Amino acid sequence: MNIYAFADEASPSVDGQIAAMKRNGLSGLEIRGVDGENVSSISLPKAREVRRKLEDAGLTVWSVGSPIGKIDIDAGDFPAHLTLLRHTLDVARELGAANLRMFSFYIPAGKRPEDCRQKVVDQLGEMLRAGEGSGVLFCHENEKGIYGDTAGRCEELLRLFPAMRGVFNPANFVQCGQDTLSAWERLSPFIHYLHIKDALSDGSVVPAGKGLGHVRRITDAFRAQGGCCATIEPHLRVFDGFKGLEREGDAGAVGSYAYASSDEAFDAACAAFRGIIA
Repeated sequence: MNIYAFADEASPSVDGQIAAMKRNGLSGLEIRGVDGENVSSISLPKAREVRRKLEDAGLTVWSVGSPIGKIDIDAGDFPAHLTLLRHTLDVARELGAANLRMFSFYIPAGKRPEDCRQKVVDQLGEMLRAGEGSGVLFCHENEKGIYGDTAGRCEELLRLFPAMRGVFNPANFVQCGQDTLSAWERLSPFIHYLHIKDALSDGSVVPAGKGLGHVRRITDAFRAQGGCCATIEPHLRVFDGFKGLEREGDAGAVGSYAYASSDEAFDAACAAFRGIIA
């Protein structure tokens, strides 16, 4: 299986991300944060520099983990967002990324998602038209608070826009109160790749296999249907004061899933998923 990661959770620097991916034997990057900048904001020369560094290390960019579609459907500046999307597509091509992770707009407080449906559909359609001919595949991720946060609305959008594929994030469904197995049954034909993140009922994120996301069963089902790519998204808690408070040999001093550093949290997330697919 090809395993990628949001390695900016290990280090903000590209060099640190490369080191984290190499020591965990990963295939490459779902790129999001680049030396302190969001990937959608970097220049094209910077994108070329990043690609050279990754290729020199034997790594690739699998997907651009963009913030595209993460604006309020009513209050967001959509024309400016389209301009950002076009630049992000240029960045994706410079990076050699075949995929663009994106979203379906935040729903304003006090509004029902169905009240915003037509505007969501219209703006998604404009975004997809902007990407025509780019060679970059748009991949919609379920995210809490956006129109496509439940399996039903994700399925609706993926059927309506067959040029768009799905990213399945178990933890985000858990955080929305959506059973992940029933979500998988509805969405599996549309899923291009997985985001490996797990969560408990209170919304807290834990290593893959330790929460309610049924990550093992979903990963097995994904592989059985020919799926071969996943991105690790750790989101694990780093406790900055851990080292100062920890007693010798007392690894549980601040809870089972709190880590002393970003590197340690990243490595734990990678090890958890390796255990699932072993």
